[in-house]
Parts: sequence; structure tokens; C-alpha cells
Amino acid sequence: MAQGRERDEGYHSAGGASLSVRWVQGFPKQNVHFVNNNTICYPCGNYVIFINIETKNKTVLQCSNGIVGVVATNIPYEVVAFSDRKLKPLIYIYSFPGLTRRTKLKGNILLDYTLLSFSYCGTYLASYSSLPEFELALWNWESNIILCKKSQPGIDVNQMSFNPMNWRQLCLSSPSAVSVWTIERSNQEHHFRARSVKLPLEDGSFFNETDVVFPQSLPKDLIYGPVLPLSAIAGLVGEEAETFRPKDDLYPLLHPTMHCWTPTSDLYIGCEEGHLLMINGDTLKVTVLNKIEEESPLGRRNFISPVTLVYQKEGVLASGIDGFVYSFIIKDGSYMIKDFLEIERPVEHMTFSPNYTMLLIQTDKGSVYIYTFGEEPTLNKVLDACDGKFQAVDFITPGTQHFMTLTHSGEICVWWLEDCSCVSKIYLNTPATVLACCPSSLSAAVGTEGGSVYFISVYDKESPQVVDKAFLSESSVQHVTYDQRGIFLLVGTSEGRVFIICASSSRSFRIIGFTEVAKDILQISTVSLSETDIVEVMVLSSLPEAGRSRLEMFTLPTLLPQVSTIFADERGRLKDEIIHKYLYELEHTLSSAVLDFQSKQIYGFCSQVPYICSYLLPKEEHMGIYILKPYKKVQSRQYGPGMLYLSSHGLWLITIAKCGILCIRDVYTLETFARCRSHSHQGHGIQSMRISMDGQNILVNGRDDGTLVYLKWKRFGGLLASEILDYYQKLLISLSSTMGEENDYLSTTPKVCIDLGSDSEHTKQKASIDSSQDELVPTDVKKEIPWIQQKSQEAIKKEVNLFSKKRKEIKEGIKSLSKTILNMMEENDKLENIAKLDQQEFGLDLEELERLHDESQEEVAKCFHIPCVVENFPMKARTVEELKELERVLQQKKIEAECLKLRKEIVEAQSGVILVKKRHEEDDEEEEEEDKTVKCSNLPNYLLGSLSTDFGVDTSLLSSQLQLHSREEKINQIILLKDIIYKVKTAFNNEFDAAYKQKEFEITRVKERNVRIREIIVDLELEEAVWQPEFEDCEKPERTLVVQDEEITAHKHVMPWHKAREELIVNRETERWLLIQGANTRLRALMDMMGGVLEVKKEDILRMVIPQPAFMAKPDAVWTEEERKQFKDYEKKVKELNEERDKYRKSLEAELKKLQNSIQESTQAFDEHLKRLFERRVKAELVTNQEELKISNLAFSLLLDEELSSREKFLNNYLTRKQLEKSQTSEAVRKSREDLDVYKEHYDNLLAEDKVMDRSFKKEFSEIPGHQVDILYKLFKRRPRISKQKTHSETTSAVPFGELPGSGKLSKDAFAQLMKAMDELDNISNMPEGLNPLVWNHFCMTRRAKVENEQKVKQKAADLLEMATFLRKRVEEEEKVQQEIERVFHELILLQEEKVRFQLNLTIQILLKQGQVELENFQLVLEYSDAILINRNIIEDLNSVIRTQGQKKIASMMETKDVHKRILQIEWEHKKMEMEREDLNQKAWDIQMLFFSRDRQKYLNEPNYEALISIQIGIMEQTIAVLDKTHKKNVENCKKLLKKLGKFSNQKDIANYTLSCNLREELVAVSERKDICNAMGSKLTCEKIVKERYENMMQQQKLTHISKQQAEQISILQTEVERLRMKTFPALVQM
Repeated sequence: MAQGRERDEGYHSAGGASLSVRWVQGFPKQNVHFVNNNTICYPCGNYVIFINIETKNKTVLQCSNGIVGVVATNIPYEVVAFSDRKLKPLIYIYSFPGLTRRTKLKGNILLDYTLLSFSYCGTYLASYSSLPEFELALWNWESNIILCKKSQPGIDVNQMSFNPMNWRQLCLSSPSAVSVWTIERSNQEHHFRARSVKLPLEDGSFFNETDVVFPQSLPKDLIYGPVLPLSAIAGLVGEEAETFRPKDDLYPLLHPTMHCWTPTSDLYIGCEEGHLLMINGDTLKVTVLNKIEEESPLGRRNFISPVTLVYQKEGVLASGIDGFVYSFIIKDGSYMIKDFLEIERPVEHMTFSPNYTMLLIQTDKGSVYIYTFGEEPTLNKVLDACDGKFQAVDFITPGTQHFMTLTHSGEICVWWLEDCSCVSKIYLNTPATVLACCPSSLSAAVGTEGGSVYFISVYDKESPQVVDKAFLSESSVQHVTYDQRGIFLLVGTSEGRVFIICASSSRSFRIIGFTEVAKDILQISTVSLSETDIVEVMVLSSLPEAGRSRLEMFTLPTLLPQVSTIFADERGRLKDEIIHKYLYELEHTLSSAVLDFQSKQIYGFCSQVPYICSYLLPKEEHMGIYILKPYKKVQSRQYGPGMLYLSSHGLWLITIAKCGILCIRDVYTLETFARCRSHSHQGHGIQSMRISMDGQNILVNGRDDGTLVYLKWKRFGGLLASEILDYYQKLLISLSSTMGEENDYLSTTPKVCIDLGSDSEHTKQKASIDSSQDELVPTDVKKEIPWIQQKSQEAIKKEVNLFSKKRKEIKEGIKSLSKTILNMMEENDKLENIAKLDQQEFGLDLEELERLHDESQEEVAKCFHIPCVVENFPMKARTVEELKELERVLQQKKIEAECLKLRKEIVEAQSGVILVKKRHEEDDEEEEEEDKTVKCSNLPNYLLGSLSTDFGVDTSLLSSQLQLHSREEKINQIILLKDIIYKVKTAFNNEFDAAYKQKEFEITRVKERNVRIREIIVDLELEEAVWQPEFEDCEKPERTLVVQDEEITAHKHVMPWHKAREELIVNRETERWLLIQGANTRLRALMDMMGGVLEVKKEDILRMVIPQPAFMAKPDAVWTEEERKQFKDYEKKVKELNEERDKYRKSLEAELKKLQNSIQESTQAFDEHLKRLFERRVKAELVTNQEELKISNLAFSLLLDEELSSREKFLNNYLTRKQLEKSQTSEAVRKSREDLDVYKEHYDNLLAEDKVMDRSFKKEFSEIPGHQVDILYKLFKRRPRISKQKTHSETTSAVPFGELPGSGKLSKDAFAQLMKAMDELDNISNMPEGLNPLVWNHFCMTRRAKVENEQKVKQKAADLLEMATFLRKRVEEEEKVQQEIERVFHELILLQEEKVRFQLNLTIQILLKQGQVELENFQLVLEYSDAILINRNIIEDLNSVIRTQGQKKIASMMETKDVHKRILQIEWEHKKMEMEREDLNQKAWDIQMLFFSRDRQKYLNEPNYEALISIQIGIMEQTIAVLDKTHKKNVENCKKLLKKLGKFSNQKDIANYTLSCNLREELVAVSERKDICNAMGSKLTCEKIVKERYENMMQQQKLTHISKQQAEQISILQTEVERLRMKTFPALVQM
């Protein structure tokens, strides 16, 4: 008790001990980013790791909420953004290098962020989320607000980047699409506008897409109704109809892989197919760049597609999957590929440093290279990644300096514990699973998936080597565990075997044996204390079927390696009774269990509930399975399945779980005294944990996050530390001798000859795309056999020797059976195709045969004499649902008929008596109709559309084809038509069955007659063949399966004893018959005297023979008289017999002919009947096809009706979406217009204030002289010139995008420079002479306020222009949406018209008589839009009426024609006389109004008119000569002036040349001064800036002090002036 209290006090005092993260090792799975020119970062598990490229020092930033999601960096502000992966994730912004949190961004995302990207200009961050939102959001991360967001459901994006030259452009790309998003801003409101890039086809060509929503080029079908879009045919009514395309209309497009921006705001896109695209950033025009082929080493490699792209001047750098980096030199729409760099692994990511002096290259497994540009380029490996995540980890004994890691590919690394630097590597080149280091030697065991265990010597840490290999079994190794003293190695396999191997290298790691446990092994726990000579082993396995866990415990003595043959059988299995194996089960499942060092209790981690339980072991031995009950339960405060570990001294119980938390507990109280969250549940927690022997070092390996964390104690001391350190010292002392011997043996052990491969070979092997890992096999050519199989083979050999004879007999029996079966199959192959059986038909499936027979009941009947075959209709039974549906339709039709009758009666009834009478009459008619079996339709056959009434089918319930307008009527009509088809087929089948039975009767009758015919033929001794009709195989196909006795050619196999018994029975029957025959004298006499019959039949006459007398053998001469009389009697009898024979023969011949004629007549009558039945069959098939044609037309109309409804629903849904979009755009326009008006008002106010300040300047300085006011006004208008900062020429030439400061930062810097320049203008040295300093200070303040106001006006004007542009785009969007709405309305109207036209324009089926209408020229008209269907009689009657009326009209027209002709003649004469009168009047008027001009008068009055004209011509020639002379004189003056100006121009050129020479010299001087200034150190610049700031501050304080003094003086002077003014006023004193 005192010891317990001491322990409790010691642990209580050590409660301040805690664990901290010392370092984190992991390799990048995402892209690596630059933070600044010297630092890179990448996420790994719960951490963001920062690496200094120069010093390679690591800094770790831990995420408090679990695993790190995506990472992005902002280089100008030196901040890092990353997201977590919890529910409703957050985005964290940390500053570097301080690693202090700047802000935390919280959105409405439910699951995860997939992409983050900072803008190159400003404080903008773009984020993209995955399922379920698929939301793109734009953040202002400084102010922690979302500026705008937009969702695009179902679209995954794998790359997102801002345009470096324009933060308002954002590119999102995925393997199937590329889109460019534009950010539009209006004051504080931001708006996304997305535009998709139309990618070319896989071959690089383009195709024109048709409008899916409103197709313009649909064909017009005049017969089958309107042609609708494919989306309506597919029945789509939602948003998917807008993009639906059938499978045949889908063309494979290019698949983008990466993109990058250019300084001209264009995009370069790399594709999987190997094409390189250039996209214009403004128009989104796609250009497929042409590849210039040239013969180079590149041609020998297969450059498939660029995985990553980075832009550089004159082109891009690209990498593929072949481990090469290529330079694409792009020029004039084409590019040329050149080798740039070769990397050992496929490159997945590249990026330039901010100053473009370094290129970061990241490989597929996570290694990072830095390529430095310069005169001598260098390639350095910054991060050497392992080949995959860490599968297992363990300390190298004693665990204070080195540890080992194992990856799944078989890569083993030795690391320094202090800084996690790699010491050495070795590759097994086989999939590995587990790793364990031996406590008693510097060796380790590695288990593989192939079932082997490799033993690695780490005696030399820098060059580990494989010293041995044990191939245990073909199942994978899942557990490798050493006991605490390193005596045994326990190996657990997936098939449920635990192998015990001697852990001593001096014993060559000999395999002792194995024991079988349950298959699903979860953990192997051992207890091996130095005070005992045994090792206790406990194996935990699960029983998922029973929902339990099983514990199996056994004991291994330390002397087992020396006496292993006693403990194991011939197959290597350890005997359970010798190793004391006990079975325990728990009523609940455990995920982990360990055995305490006292072997009295077990600690288990429950898998389904968060509890840690302890179980007491029974003290007494037991048989069978013992059920353990929980002794103590403690909440683990960890969720998910976990694992338990014991420290080296057994007093600490370490628990890890899926939640990622590691807890260290007291083994007695199970209370936690230290815990640390090293991983998270998003990465499925911790996979394994290892603690060193001294308890100082803890390694924690994540399950899926690929992170290895090294934990170190803080404030570790007291009893907590002393107990484990003491035990550590004792354990080292006890193991020192063994470790020395084993290590000495390892140092001299040669390397096993196993093809492991070097580092370079492994790298080259991994770099190849299609290379497969070679299995580890020894140098022996023979296939290696597992140890357990070798043992089994040895045991089998012994068993074979014991049972060789019995085994030989069984083999011979099997061979004979197989030979028999093969012979049967060979005989089957030789048979004809009709008799051959398939392989699967050797086993007959009777149920399947019966099912097929029931489905197909087709029967055939053939004629006797003519080649005519009639088949019936194979029919299936109608289902219950079909019958119910038919009954419903029939009932509905009857109700409709009754309702129609009642309506007619109500309308037509005139009195109640008539109604009663009619009802009685209708009742009588109904009774009569019930007795009838056939009902006729009121419709004629040509309107009914079929000949179904010829088969007695009732068609009265069918609706008229002209009345099928609604969908329900059409469906009911289809059901009734199917019923008619069924009845027609049934009626014909009944007739067929009757004919079939008749044929059976005829064949039976013919058989009966043939019996008599055969008798007659035999009697007449004719050689005629009897015609016997039989059913053929097609008429009775089931007869094929019946085997007749005569068809069997093989003899029946009879057993010898059976044959002997049959012979004995036959002999006995023969003897018995002979005895009977010998005793029966009467029968013998009958046979001798009368041939065995008592009466001679008539049929026997032909066979009768009169015996000759005996004397006829003598000659005639010796006959006696008596003999001659006997001879005459004999001849008379012979003559009579012959006459009887002839008479009977003729009667038989007549009977034979009669029978044959009867058979002929009956069979011919049957053939005629069957022929008529064949015609009936053709007609039935015709009727069936007619009804099926009507069903097809109705089904097509229903389908088209559904398509029209789908199209209408889609247009309505589309209209609803557009109206909603219209309301949104209208609201956006209204809001933008209001914001613009308000902002414009503010701008106008600010502009007015600026003008007021300008106008009130002279009023403020009205007290000073006018000339000074003018000087000050000029200075007031003067503005400083701000010189743009020029970067270093080398940096400018390296960075293709130039300087990219933030937009807000740029405006702030410009304003700061302006204020600094204003300070220079405000210097007292710039004050005009004679001006009061107080006035100058006031002037400077006024000018500064004016400048600030001007800057505000400029900013407001820019914002106002931006808002106006935003409003214009919103108005354009609103107009576009309005046009779409109008288009939808128009489409809906057209669709409704088509739908009404379709419902009214029915397709009917009409029967036409052949040959009734004949066309001379067969020109079938397909357009019947203006046609109607009427009866022909109506047309003929109408034609006769038309002819009569036509004749009458012709007679009337002839009379009217004569009268009209006379009227026209009179009218023509009247018009002629009117025209003559008008002509005479016009001539008289022209004579009166005749005009006579002065020229005409002169011509008539002047005698010499031609001389006058010549004088006028001469005067005009003289005038032209004078004008020509004046023009020449003006031209001479212009030439002189031009020559003078040329001389003046030459003088100016000379002067300009002189000035340019002087300017060049001045530029050289300026450049020299600039270089001198740039050569000065940053320290002088900083001192200068500090000195200037100090002088400015002192001057500001001095000016402030002076202004205060002047203000006081001004107030005093104003008081004095007021006093003097009042003093000078005249005093009005009352006299």
C-alpha cells in the first residue's frame, strides 16, 4: 500500500509532463509553393512544412482542426492560406515567417475546399469547393468578407489561377472543360461572369455546334407530325435538356491537363492528346499551335502530353510522364520542342520562384528539385522523398540515435533521430508490409506480401544489408513481433498461422515451427522478462460472424531453439499440449489487446464502444474455450478503433486510435497522464506507434496522411522518469552480452546473394512507365518453395510411401472413368449436326425444356397430296394485369354506350310514355342481343380499317378513328385492338385444331383401310406398295425426342449371371411345351388332317390346291376305267376351283380399287379443306397486320403526344428559369442604377467642392498684394512630377510579368509618393520673396487640401466609370434575358399550334378496293393539308348538281356577253368623240399662249447675226489669255518660297543633330550617377530615409509651434485693430 501511495504521489507530481512535436517527416502529395525567394512550403497531414532552400531547415505549422486541405501562398504579402478538412471547413491565413494567424475565413461550405488561389494584385483570394456545393467564391482576405460567389453543380475543377496581369480574370480548368471567369465590380459590389471555352476535337479540328434548345434546321414531316428536338424525344424536361446530345452526336474533345497565363493575358493549354492550345483572354478564340518536327533525340521518346506548364519568355516549360522537362519555343502560331532538363522521375508540378531565378520541380513521389538559372545552371535536390507512405517504423536498439522506416514498395531507410536526416537506404523491390527491430541485436525483420521475411543487418548504419531470408508461406505477412528480450520472432500471416523463428543471427534465424490461430489476426503480444525462462505469447483475432474476439495464449520456453524437434510434428506444427495453448473468447469485439508483465490480466481496446477494459485470467487450467468477463472499464475518450502498446518496463499503457490522439496511461489506474494530438481522424488516425526503451522518444506514424511525427517529453522527471530509466539500465545490462555476440556475428556475416538493386537502378526502374517490379528470387533458377510447403512435401512423401498401393488403384479408376467420358464426347463429335449434343447438353435441364415448350406452342399441318403447309398462331396466355385492364376498358365502354343512349333518349323524348316504351323495347333488344354471339359494328369496313368482322369478332366497342383525340381514348383503343387480335388468332387456332383432329381421323381411317388392302394384295400376290400417310416431324416435333426400338443399333448389355438365368428359363419353357404337345392328341390330329382349322374360309380359296390322284404318276395307257373316272372328276374339280378363284380374284380387285378410291377421295377432300384453311390463315394474318398497323399508328401518336408534352414542360421550365433570371437581372440593374446615382451625387458634390476651393483661392489671400497672389496662384496650380521607380535590369529581364504590386497597395504608394513630393514643394526654399511665412504655411495647407481633394475626385471618377460599365453590362444581360423570354414565348405559341394541329389531324386507316382507282401517271401527292375525308356518293351527287348549274350558267353568260359587247362599242365611240373635242381645244389654247423671247426677236431683227456672235467669241479668248498669264506668275512665286523653306529646314536638322549629341552625353552622365547611387548600400539608404523622416518631423514640430505663436499674435492684433477701429468712429454726444 505504501508503494502504491508512493506511485500515486509520484505520478501526481509528474502531472506536468507533456508531449510536444519535435519534427515532422512527410512528403508532398499536393503542389509545393514558394512563400518567398528562399522558402517553399507544402501540406502534410495536420501540418504545413516550410523548408528553407539554402539551409534546408524545416519549420512546422500545425492545423488545430485536423488534416490540412489545400494550400496557397501570396508572395507580395508573404502569407500562407490553407483549409482544414472538418465538417464546415475554415480557411486560415498565416503570415510568414512569424507564423501568426492573420485571419480566419468562414464560408458556407459543408465538406471541403479543393482549390485556393491568391491574386497577384490586391488582397483577393479565390476558393473552390467540391461536392455538394461546387462553389467558386472570391474573398477579400484582409477584411474577411466574401465579395461574390457562384455555384456550378456537378463540375469538378483541378486547376484555378488568376491572370497575373489582371486580377479581374480567373481561369478554371478540368479534364473536360476550360472556363474564364471575369470579376466585375461596382463600388463595393462584385459579380462573377463565366465564359466557357469551346475546345476542338481530339484531332485538333473544330466543329460547329447547333442550338439544342431552339434548333433552327429541323426537317418538316408532312405525314408523321411535327419533328421535335432530341431532348423532347428523350423525355427530358429539366436543365439537362439544354445540353443533351445523343450518343452518336457526341464527339470526343481535347482533354486539358494544365494551363498557364501569358503577359498578354492569353492562355496556353496543354492537352492529354499532345496538342498545345492558345486561347485569347478577351475573345476566347482557340488556336491549335502547330508542332514543328525536327530530328533530335526527342524523337526516340514518346512525349504523350504535358502534365504541367509554366510560362517563360518566348514560350513555356512543360513536363510529361517520361521524366523530362521540355522547352516549348512558341513563335507565329507554331512551337518547337527542345530538351531542357532530365529528371529521374516523372514530373508532376513545376513553378518559378518570385524572382524567376529558380525553377521548382516536383516529381510524382514527392521529391523536390531546384534548378537555378545563371551562367552555370545547377540542379539541387531539396527534398528526397521515399517511395510511398511509411508502412512501418521502429527504433534501432536501444532507440536513442537511429530509427528505420519501411514503405509498401520495399524501400527501407535508416534515419537520424535528432534531425530526421536520411542515413542510408536499401530497396527490397517487393511489396512489404511490416517491420520490426530486434532488441538483442542490430538487425531487423521485414515481412512482405509474398510471405517472406527478410533479415536486415544495421550493424553499419550507412550500409544496411540483407543477411538472410525466410520464405515461410505464400500468404502475406501481416505481423512481425519480437519478444522483449529478442529471443523469438513471431510472424503472423493472413491465413491464420503464427510462425516462431529464432531471432539469433548466429543460429541463422532458424524456423522453429508454427501454430494455427484464427485467420483475422489483429495483434500479437508477448511477455518476456529476464527473471523467467519462458516467453508468453498472446494472439488476438476477430470472429466477425459471431461478433466476438478470440484470444489464444501459448508459452514458448527459452530453450525451444535447441529442442524444437520435440515440440513440432513432421509438418512443422507446434503441438498444442506442449506449448500449453489456451483459448479465450470475449462477448464483444476488441481492436487491440496486450498482456501485462505479470501475466495476470489482459488490457483490451473495444472497437465498437469507447472503453478500455481489463480482463483477469483464470488461475486454474481449463479445456476448450473460456469466456472472459470485463474486470475494469475506463472510458478511453478516443473514438474509433485503436491500438494498445506497453512501454519497455510495462507500467505505461499507450493508446492510439482513429481520432489521431496518443494517450499515455498508468497501467494500474488506466488514467491518462500525457496526451498529444499528432494526427486527425480525416487521415484515419494513427497507424502505428513506437517508443524507445528509455521512454524518451516516441514515433507516431499516420495511417493515410503519410506523416511521421517525432514526439519529445517536456518537463519529464520524477518517479515517472526514474522507473523507466532504471528498467532501461537493467535491460541493457541483461542484453549486453547477447548483443555483443550477435553484433559481432553480424559484422562478419556475408551479404546474401539476393537481387535487391541499387539506388540508381531502383530509380530508373521506377521511372519507366510500364515497368513492373521484379520479385525477389535467389540466384537459383528453380522456383523457391515455401518452408511450410517443404515440410508438407516431406510429410506427404512419407504418407505416399505408406499408401502407395491404394493410391495407385484410385488413380487407375479415375483414368478409366475419364477415358470413358472422353470416348463418349468423341462419339458425339462424329455425329451429324442434327443429332449432335452441345457440351452443356450432356446434363439435361428438364425444367428449362418444359418452360420453352410452354412458351412456344406452334403447330403445323400439311396436306396429303399438294405442297401446302398451314401453321397456327403461337400464343401466350394473357396475364392477370392484362385481363384486369381489358375488363376495365370493356366496362368503361359499356358505361359510355349506356350514357350515350340515355342522352339521346332525353334529348329526343317527347313524352314519358314514349320513354317507357323505348325502355321496354331496349330491354327486349338487349335480351335478344345477349342470345347472339356475334355483334356487328355500325362502322363500314373501309372506315373500320380492317377485316376483323369476317372472323366473327365484335367491334362495336371500338371508337371511330375520327374521334380518337385524347390520350385515354387512344390507350383504350390499343387495348381493344389487342383483344381483337387475340380473338382473331384464337378463332383461327380453333379452326386449325379442328383440321388437325380431322387429319388424325383421316390417317386413322386410312390405316384401317390399309389393313384390308394389304390382305388383298397378299391374296392377289401383287407387288404394289401400300400408301400409308404419316405425321411428319414438323407436325409432331415431340416425336424427335422419343427413341424407337428399331433405332437402337447397340446390343443391350446383359450381365453373365442374368444371361445364364434367361437361358435356364427358356429351356424350362421349351420342355414344358413339349410335354403339353405330346399329351394333346386331338390337336395333333387336327393339324395332320385339316391343317389346323375346322372350316375353310373364303379367303383360303386362292391358296386351296386339289391333290392329284396317285395313279397320275403312271402313264395314261395303264390307267384303268375306274382311274379314268377319277381323273375326270379330278379335272372337273380343278375347273370349278379355277372358276371360283377367278371370280374371287375379280371381287378382291374391285374391293381394292374401291378402297383406294375412297382413300384418295377422303384425303383430297381434306387437302381442299386445308387449302381453304391456308387462305383463312393468310386472311387472319392480314387482319392481324391491319390491327397491328393501327396499334403502331396509335402508339406513335401517343409517343408524339408525350414528346410534345415533354417539349412544352421543358419550355415552361425554361421560361420559369429565365423569368427568375430576369427578375434577378432587373433587381441587379435597379440596384446598380441606384448605386450609380448615389455615387454620382457624391462625385458631383466632391467636384463642386474642388471648384469652390479653386475659385475662393484669391479671396483667401486678398490681404496680400496682387502680384504675390498671382505668383501663389501659379504655385497653387503647380503639381509635382512623380518619377516611376525602375527595378533592376536583371530582375526586369528575368520576370516576364514585371512588377505586380497590389492594386490597393499601388494606389496607396502613389499617394504616399505624391505627398512626399508635396513636402518638397512646401519647403520654405520655394517660398516667393517678400512673402510672410505665415501666409506661406497657410498657402501650403490650402494647396495640400486641394491636392488631396483632386486625388479623391480622380478616384471617384475612376469608380464612377467602373460603375457605369457595370451597369451597362447588367442592362445588356437584362436585354439578352428578355430576348430569350420572348423567344420562348414565340416557341410556346408555335408548339401549341402544332399540338392542336396534331390532335385534330388524325392518322386513320382505310381499306381500298384494288383496281378501283387507277392513275395514268403515278404521282402520289403527300400534301393533304387542305383535304377532307368524305363519302364518294356525296362527291358524285355534288358533281351532277354542279354540271347542271354549270350548263345554266354558260347559257346566261352567252346572253350577257352579247349585251356587254354592244355596250362596249357604244362606249368606245363616245370616248372617241370626247378625245377629238379635247384635242381641238388644246390646239386653240396653244396658239393663244405662244411665247416669243428677246433672243428670238434679235435673231429676227439683226441683219448680221453671225458677225455679232464672232465678236463675242474674240472677247472671251482675250480674257482667257490674261488669266493664264496671271496663273504662271503665281506659280513662280510659290517655287521661290518653297526653295527658301528647304534651306531653313536644313538648318533646323543641323541644330537637332547637335542637340541629340548633347542629349546622349547627358544621358551617359545621368546613367553614371544612377549606377553610383545604386552601388550605395541599403544601409545608407535606410539612414538617409531615417534622417529625412527625422528632419521632416522636427520641421513639422517647429512649424506647429510657429503656427501657434502666429495664431496668438493674430488674435492680439485683431483685438487691437478692433479697438483702434472703434476709436476712430465719431462719438455722437448729446449736447
